Formats: sequence, C-alpha cells, structure tokens
Amino acid sequence: MPSVAVKLYSVLFKILQKHRLQNRTFSPEEGSNPFGVTSRPEEESAVPANASFNDGVATKDIHIDALTSLSVRIFLPESSLHPPFDPLSKRPDLRQSLTRRSSYGGVTATSTSPAAGEIRRSSYGGESSGIGDVNGAVASGSNGHLKDSKRRQDGGGVYRGYLPGNTSSSSSRRLPIVLQFHGGGFVSGSKDSYANDVFCRRIAKLCEVIVIAVGYRLAPENRYPAAFEDGLKVLNWLGKQANLAECNKSLGSSRGSASSADLRKSDVHRHIVDAFGASMVEPWLATHGDPSRCVLLGVSCGANIADYVARKAVAAGNLLEPVKVVAQILMYPFFIGSVPTHSEIKLVNTYFYDKAICMLAWKLFLPEEEFSLDHPAANPLIAGREPPLKFMPPTLTVVAEHDWMRDRAIAYSEELRKVNIDAPVLEYKDAVHEFATLDRLLKTPQAQACAEDIAIWMKKYISLRGHEFSY
Repeated sequence: MPSVAVKLYSVLFKILQKHRLQNRTFSPEEGSNPFGVTSRPEEESAVPANASFNDGVATKDIHIDALTSLSVRIFLPESSLHPPFDPLSKRPDLRQSLTRRSSYGGVTATSTSPAAGEIRRSSYGGESSGIGDVNGAVASGSNGHLKDSKRRQDGGGVYRGYLPGNTSSSSSRRLPIVLQFHGGGFVSGSKDSYANDVFCRRIAKLCEVIVIAVGYRLAPENRYPAAFEDGLKVLNWLGKQANLAECNKSLGSSRGSASSADLRKSDVHRHIVDAFGASMVEPWLATHGDPSRCVLLGVSCGANIADYVARKAVAAGNLLEPVKVVAQILMYPFFIGSVPTHSEIKLVNTYFYDKAICMLAWKLFLPEEEFSLDHPAANPLIAGREPPLKFMPPTLTVVAEHDWMRDRAIAYSEELRKVNIDAPVLEYKDAVHEFATLDRLLKTPQAQACAEDIAIWMKKYISLRGHEFSY
C-alpha cells in the first residue's frame, strides 16, 4: 500500500484539483483566446530554460507556431558533445601504431579524436575551445567565458548558451529523439513545470536521447482536437527541421569559396525567413538529432496524444521521411470507456486522479456535441479505428497497481500483442497514477526504477549496435 504521506497528499491533491476543474467548468473564458495557453503559472511553478550543461542537460524553449501558443522545450544531454563510440579509444597503443594507405600509395597516420577538454560549450562558467556556431558567430576568450557574440536575443542581450560548431563534423554525435507529451488531464500541466523538467532530464540522461517536451494547448480554452493536432504538428516540424538541416549543409558546402560579404548576406537572409523558427535551422537538432530514431513518450493524457500521433505517423508512411517513429511508450494512459472494466469499478475512488476528477477533465476537453466515453480520443478499443493495429510501432505500456485506468491500458496492449506487435506491460506494485512523474513522487525508488526500465526497453529500438539491451 502507498505510504501515509502519499495518502495524505492524495487527499489534498484531489480537493484542490476538483476545485480547479469545477471553476473552469463555469468559467466564461472558453473560446475567448484562440491563441491558446500551454501552462497555468498560477497553479505550478515553471523551471526556466538553461542552455548550458550545469547538471548534464542543456535546455531551450522554442515557439514553433506563429498562430498558436504551441511550443517545445529541447533537452540536450551532455553526452551529445562526445564523439561517436570508437573501439580504439581504450587502446591508444593500437591507435598510434595503426596506419592507413592513401590513394597515392603513401602511408599516413590516422587522425586522433579531439581531446576530451575540447568540448563545444559556451556558457556562464562553461569551458570552451573557441569553436562557435555554424556561422562563426561566437568567439570565446581564453578564460572559457563568452567574449563576444553577433547572435543576440530580442532584448539585445548576448546569448551565452551552448552553440554547436560545424554541423557537418563527423565528430558530432547524433542521438535519437524522444517526443514527450506531459500529463494533466488536458487541462493543466506544462512542458516546463518542475515535475516535467526533472522527468525529461532523467530520461535524456538515462537513455542518451534528445527529449523534445511538447507544450500543447490546454482545455477548455482549446478543446479537442487542438492538443492532438499540436502533437502531430510537432512531428511534422521535426521532419521539416531535418530537411532544412540537409539543405543548410548543402548550402554550406557550396558557399565554401564565397566571399565574407556574401556569407554575411546569406546568413542574414537565412535567419529572417521566419521569426518563429518554422523555417530556421535549429542548431541543436541539426547537429545532434537523428530523426530516423524517433520515440513517442506520453504521460497520462499525453499517452493518448502519443498514440494518436503514432497512428498518424503510420498513416503518413514515407511522407514523414526522414522522421521514423520506431516505438512509443504509454505511461498510465488516460483511457476510459462506456463499459467499465474491473479496475474502473474496484478503484473508482483511488489516489490522486479518481474517476470523478477524470470525468470533469473529459467534459472540459471534449466538445459538448462530441462528448462520449467511447470517443476515439478516449477509448482505444472501439472498433473501426485506423490504421489497423498490426501497423502500429512497438509499444511499451506502464501501469500502476492502484490506478483505476490500469485494465483498459492492459487490454489495449493485449490487442497489440494479438497482431504480433512488441507490446509489453510494466506494472508497478503499490504504485499510483503518475507515480513516476508527479512532483512529490519523483525521488521515490519506484520513479527511478521506472525511468531505468523505460531506458532498457527503449534502447532495444534506438541502439545502433543491435538488440543487446532487450529483456
């Protein structure tokens, strides 16, 4: 059973959450803000982005849609700065003796990898090797601090975060990309909340991936299908970024002999195409991202969004190239249906998100004329959903023993396994809904173990060295 502290916190959480949802039910503000909101600062504190690697992960926020409030936060682990794995790195004697023959018959020594200290970082107190961004915009002083920069923020301040060096460098390490969708019943939560920030950092470090936390629009200001469309829009944005990076690489090679004046002119044109970044190359993703190894990870209601995006990715097929969704992870999904399951009857008044609170959230999220517990966004088991399940990506489902939504998530996983999809279920004893992502539970052994289990399974599909990480 959960501890006494968890039980007491659950009682207070449900009282506060029910009060907030009821206030929104009678709020006249619905529909007054088509731009939408992606967070509620009055309910939870936000963690500011930090583009330096103070704790092993750098973060930055990007507003990717000029017409809505849709935004993302990128979590870049420090491991991306290290060169790709070299089997000779642990045998310097072999490296020194190894030689290669040139095309003219001469013998030349192999080049060694950059020194460990030559990391491409430019931040407050961070180390630097003097390597700037793609356009040579940053120059560093000998003391490791930023000395001068031509890239400035809108307010005129100098950008002192990490900027990649040469995006075409073979020493750049490309990491898989995880699109993460936060929980909150579609009506609360945010990409930059304390809980989501800690969780995404944990996943980025353990899995050695770039995590893109999606700040989708919340209800009731923007009801269904706004959040689902935002998730798909981010996936398309990721594909656009990959294509822009390739174009930028081609332009960079063709500009090798151009004059400095021409380079400055082309740089200006490249950066004013779109003030919201939709047509600009994101340097972190261009240098370190591998969109061909993309994983969707949804938490609670975010799992519903992830499953929707996975279905759309399957339907799109090659149109999303070079993006390829190789797997999805559904953490205690926010599923419901008109015919109650055993857990929905037995655990109706369970901890934190009981069924009454979730019903209020669904009423705020679904349009009144479409409200149904068997809505495609709510029930994955209804007949006629497209595409067929046999085309879905491998799916890991995480459930908690004391979660009333548990049985429907398990049933969905069973349906996937019937059509030969790798769809294991990880069930955690004495755990509650959002046990691995709720602010007060992030430091529990179960939360840490869950992140480690996710990393083990995920590496089965993102590893370049095969399936040695499988169970």
